[in-house]
This record gives sequence, C-alpha cells and structure tokens, in this order.
Amino acid sequence: MRVTSSLAAVVAVLLTACGGASGGANPVTAPAPATTATVPAPPTRTATPLPPSPPTPTPLRSVTINVSGDLLWHNSLWHSAELDARAAGDAGMDFAPQLSSVAAYVSAADLAICHSEVPFAPPGGPYRNYPLFAVPQEIAPAIKATGWDLCTTASNHALDAGWDGLVRTIEVHRTAGILTAGTHASAEEASHPVLFTTAAGVRVAVISQTYGLNGLPKPEGKPWSVDLLDAGAAVAQAAAARAAGADIVVVHMHAGGEYSSDVTPEQAAFADAVTAAGEVDLVFGQHAHVVQPITRVNGTWVVFGAGNLIAASGPGQPYTYDGLLAQFTFTEQADGRFEATAAEYAPTMITRKSGSRPARVHLIPDELAKGTPLAAELRRSAERTRAVVYALGADGLSER
Repeated sequence: MRVTSSLAAVVAVLLTACGGASGGANPVTAPAPATTATVPAPPTRTATPLPPSPPTPTPLRSVTINVSGDLLWHNSLWHSAELDARAAGDAGMDFAPQLSSVAAYVSAADLAICHSEVPFAPPGGPYRNYPLFAVPQEIAPAIKATGWDLCTTASNHALDAGWDGLVRTIEVHRTAGILTAGTHASAEEASHPVLFTTAAGVRVAVISQTYGLNGLPKPEGKPWSVDLLDAGAAVAQAAAARAAGADIVVVHMHAGGEYSSDVTPEQAAFADAVTAAGEVDLVFGQHAHVVQPITRVNGTWVVFGAGNLIAASGPGQPYTYDGLLAQFTFTEQADGRFEATAAEYAPTMITRKSGSRPARVHLIPDELAKGTPLAAELRRSAERTRAVVYALGADGLSER
C-alpha cells in the first residue's frame, strides 16, 4: 500500500513516542498525580415565608321585603271561611284558602309584612262588622300559613274593641308566631324598636303609625298604646332603631283619602319628611282601600297605598277589589349600609263570596300563568292598577 509523506511523518512520531524497536528507547514519564479539587458547599438559604392569604371576604348580604294591602275582614269573609271549612270536612272557619294564591310569593320573601286593619274578638266571639270591628281569631293561623312574619296594627280601627281588644290582637298574633308593630301592650314595649332578623342576620326595624282612631280616645293613662302619624316621631324612632342595631328601617303609614287613588297633602308631607332625614329605607301605606301610586321620594321608595289585599266592601266600591303586593330587594354595600337594588309589584284582585262560591284573592300574574277562566277580568284589574301605580313616575319599578 502506498503511504503518503504526511501520513508517514505522523507514524514516525508515534513510533518514537512509544519506544520503537530501534535501540536506546526513552523512558515514559509518569503523569503527575491529579490535584483534588475542593468543591465549596452551596450557601445556606433561609426560606422567605409567603405572605398570608388575604381573608376570604364575607359575601355581601341581600334581603327581600314584601308589603301588601289591608287585611279587612268583613263579615262575608267569615262566612266564606265557614264554607271552606265545611268543604274540607271541618267545623268552624278556615281563612287560609282565601289567601292561598299569594302564599308562594309572600312566603318566599325574607321579611313579609301584612297590615292587620281590625282587632280580634274573644275566642268564639261575639264578632262585629263595620263600623266597630271584632273579627275571628281563626284568621291568625291563616296569616301565618300564608307566610307573613310581621303585621302592622296601627290603624283607625285599632281601638274598635277597646283596650282589651288592642292587647288581645297583639297576643293572638304573637301566639301564632307573628310580630306586630304600631300598637303596644305596655309602656316598656312601646319604648323598644320592633326588630325582625332575617335568616342571613339582617336586622329590619318596622315602625307603624296611623292618622287617627275614628274619634275614639286612647285608653286613659296609656298614651303609648297606639302610634299616631307624626313624621318627627317616626324619624326619632328610626334613629333609635339604628342605634339598637337595625340595618334597614321600614315605616308604615295608615293614611290617605278613602276610596281615592290621589295622594293627599298629609301623605305627601309625611313621606317627604321621613325620607329626607336619611334614616328610613322604605315607606308603605294603607287606608285608602284602593291602589295608590308607587314612586321615589328623596331617593327612597314609597308605596303610598297598596289597596285591599282581602276585603268585601260591597259592589258600591268596585275598585276596592284591586290591590297589589310590592317587593323590594336591599343589598349590603361595602360600607355596611343597605341600598334598594330592585323593586317590583304584583297586582291582585279579590273575587267576592257568591252563594256557595267562597271569596278569594288572586295574584294576577301567577293566576294568568296557570290559566284561568277569570283571565279577562284579571287583566282589566291589572290594567287599572298599572295606570295608578305609575301615575307619579316609578323609574326602576318592574311588574311581576
């Protein structure tokens, strides 16, 4: 094989380095021992603790408050309750069926407030109709079964059955598990705000006042027995309720012109005064027995009159069979105060007892959704109510 000159030179060098066969080979020098390198230990590190996780914020709470018209128990409604009891195979009176249409809506609210216009009679009677009422105690369990938590009792009929009737009315409600506001069985009771605490822990104070007592005097020595319409007193009560821990304050006014949808100067002045003070979150009223407008006064919702929820005033007063329920949602803000964030109303209509047909109140939107032979009549009632409700402007108010 032919080797190139460059490759031959490389081979010669390698043979010399390895001590080739030609005599006198140079000894191979042993390599120097390897130097042991010391690897420095890694620096010690102190772990920096992570910052603590921020606390989970408490969810902001909300509360729905439902208000409605007069519970005005005329004698034909007692007879209607007898019909319903007999239909169920019972004796006595059963008032719950008259109210059953509104029960789901009422009971779903965090606080449902009714207005008990008239006092209760002793057990078993005697019962009295207009003008000085004394009505069956069987009404109270029906109020509770419908879902109401609290009833306002300041009205022009509060003393129809005297001092005994006033106290009895408070006791019958409370025995059924229903709070009352506006009438008082003792001076001590009158000096403390009425507070309802919702399941979420929101505390709502309810203040109830009436324009008068149909000329009846307050019981001697008991000026605190019924709260009369007084805007200054209402604001003072609202401030005291706030001091006692109320998150929301609701004021009820029993006032207005009977059978008139127009707001009276007395109603307007009262609503303006109590809402201007900044202590009150909602105002609602009864007494006119017909629907009156809903609007905002000083930024606060005011239901001037919710009409009758249940009554039987006779054919001479056809608009007393129209009514409404109104519901307001209050939501907690970052500073802890509650603001109204939603408002709605639902029109209602009463059908009278006729022969063997008992009386009923109908929650119009729900009954229309189910289908009913009364649809045309219910729609006409809703149209009348709608026209009145929005008469003063109610931006932000929706209809159920």
